Amino acid sequence: MKTTKFIDPIRSLLTWSLDLVRAFKATAAVVAIMGLAFVGISVLIGMPPFAYVVIIGFVATPTAWYIVRAQRASTTSASRLTNMRLLTVIFAASLGTMVVIQAFPYGRSHSNPPITGEPQWATPRTRELMVRACFGCHSNEVEYPSYASVAPISWVVAAHVSEGREKVNYSEFDSRQRGADETVEVLEEGSMPPASYTRFGRHPQAKLTNAELQELLVGLRATPGLSGD
Repeated sequence: MKTTKFIDPIRSLLTWSLDLVRAFKATAAVVAIMGLAFVGISVLIGMPPFAYVVIIGFVATPTAWYIVRAQRASTTSASRLTNMRLLTVIFAASLGTMVVIQAFPYGRSHSNPPITGEPQWATPRTRELMVRACFGCHSNEVEYPSYASVAPISWVVAAHVSEGREKVNYSEFDSRQRGADETVEVLEEGSMPPASYTRFGRHPQAKLTNAELQELLVGLRATPGLSGD
């Protein structure tokens, strides 16, 4: 009985959605292309999961409201749904969403807490290469670009920095850093810095040459606490 209580509304929603897709194929095709482009770009830049929910929700809610309202008032020709009207509402909702989300406070602090301690770097060059490759997310010396103030990119930057500092913060090495001993391993594997960090020409300084990477690895192996040996 309880299961039916949840299944029936979901089934009704799916039926309603499929009826709309059948009735407005052109709109459905445009929305599908927009959705695929949004998901594709979001994955490439490393969008945090909550951003998908917020953005899709903000676009879908006014669109669904308009459709329901139009269907209820469909007794007059002026109120009938058309592909053009639906697309206009969807584009307007998308534009409005991009404006509204700028008011979200998340991602705007751009804070750099105090530096309390760093590893005993083997050489100044080791630190220099680490600053280029890893300090963009794993330190308290993050240099926030101008686009880091514009949502949803600001959410991406904030999420990456927060996750990076939680994993290992080379500016707070006076306290235990649980991921520090994996530093050499992740650099050897090529999983750090992540591809999304340098994609689209961003942070070009983090792309080390093979020679620079080998030089860095030698220095890190000689730096206490970073190799896991």
